[in-house]
Amino acid sequence: MQITCPLCGARDIREFSIKGHETYLHRPDPEAAPEEWNDYLHNRENPAGETRELWHHGSGCGAWLLVTRNTITHEVLGAQLAREARNAG
Repeated sequence: MQITCPLCGARDIREFSIKGHETYLHRPDPEAAPEEWNDYLHNRENPAGETRELWHHGSGCGAWLLVTRNTITHEVLGAQLAREARNAG
């Protein structure tokens, strides 16, 4: 299986490590209520099908990526730099 890094091109998945759901891109305000932080840290949806996840290209350029992947087929549908995804919305 391969992930296409926006900086390096197509690479073997062994160069990457999964770091969690895309929700981690949207941290609560530091002064947010404990319930909001608890929800952010512990509650995740676990959908069957298409999802977006944070991956780190640790054995390559070191970029953080937002990877769209199908959890049923494991097909990688796309990848973009996490910083660009976060700034886009």
